[in-house]
Amino acid sequence: MKEITSMTALDLGGHIKAKNISVTEAVKAQIEIIKKREPLFNSYITVLEEEAYSQAEEVQKRIDDGELSWSPLAGVPMAVKDNICTKNIKTTSASKMLANYVPTYDATVVSKLKEAGAIIIGKTNMDEFAMGSSSETSYFGPTKNPWNEKHVPGGSSGGSAAAVAGEEAFYSLGTDTGGSIRQPAAYCGITGIKPTYGTVSRYGLIAYASSLDTIGTLGRNVSDCVASLEIISGHDPLDGSSVEKSSYSYTKSLIDDVKGMKIGIPRDYMGDGLDDDIRKSTLEAIEIFRRRGAIVEECDLSYMEYAIPAYYAISCSEASSNLSRYDGVRYGYRTDEYDDIQDLYMNSRSEGLGMEVKRRLMIGGLVLSSDYYEAYYHKAIKIRRLIQESYMKAFESYDLLIGPTTPKSAPAINDSSSDSQKRKLSGMYSSSINLAGLPAVSIPCGIDKSGLPIGLQLIGNHFEENNIIRAAYTFESEMGGRIRNEKI
Repeated sequence: MKEITSMTALDLGGHIKAKNISVTEAVKAQIEIIKKREPLFNSYITVLEEEAYSQAEEVQKRIDDGELSWSPLAGVPMAVKDNICTKNIKTTSASKMLANYVPTYDATVVSKLKEAGAIIIGKTNMDEFAMGSSSETSYFGPTKNPWNEKHVPGGSSGGSAAAVAGEEAFYSLGTDTGGSIRQPAAYCGITGIKPTYGTVSRYGLIAYASSLDTIGTLGRNVSDCVASLEIISGHDPLDGSSVEKSSYSYTKSLIDDVKGMKIGIPRDYMGDGLDDDIRKSTLEAIEIFRRRGAIVEECDLSYMEYAIPAYYAISCSEASSNLSRYDGVRYGYRTDEYDDIQDLYMNSRSEGLGMEVKRRLMIGGLVLSSDYYEAYYHKAIKIRRLIQESYMKAFESYDLLIGPTTPKSAPAINDSSSDSQKRKLSGMYSSSINLAGLPAVSIPCGIDKSGLPIGLQLIGNHFEENNIIRAAYTFESEMGGRIRNEKI
């Protein structure tokens, strides 16, 4: 039997059900790896060692009693991003503002995981309030990429991605507001699924931009992601944006067959600014789909060049509203130095929030001001609708769209270089999907000349996760399974 922590989540779940491995043994193996690797990777803000052993005893009893025969991931250690509320467990959103916040309730997704017998091993590091793309803005220090510790793991779900890639968790939950599951998945050589907006409840998620935020899963392969996504999906009356649909069954789409599927390649996705290694890997992946019987052809998407400005106008505006509650009175850190209520507000927010968060809140406040609302926010909403319509038109002809997840592999830590073409492509690949509310998956498709992983993105129409799952599973099968990181 291979090392426990090198197994996939479903493999471990199967061994636990077969009584080859106990839940306590699985937790012990996971905790040992975390203690060994965490000083290097900094994937976690909070590790729940004592709680995990307690959970293990309870879950083992439920398994032995036959209560969890329906759950393929019962007893498997996993991680939760630290902007998702966990009852009686610190939930910080990687900010000094919430450094000591302990929720009195579980987010709906956490309740669903507990019901399924998941072992929550820890809360993962992230960009502060999910604002960032590198996991460097965390109050608790940056997370490192397990493929190369001198590089970032991506963000904002960088800790969730690094924990899975570094074998510090079997799977994890992340959130995606503008690419924050898919981009870290690509940088860390794992699989990440962002479902259709409204498929997974946001109740208990510390909001960044409410109309964009989506909870999804990261795993070592497509099957692990799909199994965990099936657990957390479903209508929730506690979330006004939650959608009722007839079925949330995704595992039935784990089929190694894409014959007859129509796949579109947006021309602009392969434009200037795309690194040569990523272009080559993407084109090779496209040929695999052709060889397997899919119909693949180029297509056009309109207005994608406006995705980044529209995204920032909308997300920063919503953030300025959502984060207004953190004022030292209602929620969060309170300054020791103030003379009046205005000082209390100003000093608490100045001391409690990081520079990236402050920057975005200031942008949001400006965009929502009476002088600029029509010029910026209202126009961004119009552009959002045009982007949605462009995707809808494409899906009249295609089952899914394909392209790179990112225009380059993981940059170095503290890399301040900026490339306008790469920023433009990044917006097309990531934030445009959130603006349209579409499902997408990032899967590994190669390694660049620096030894860093490359991600391939598959995009589906609303509530058609099954198409991208089927295609992703077929591609993964053709590649022979997950890409291995020989360093760990």
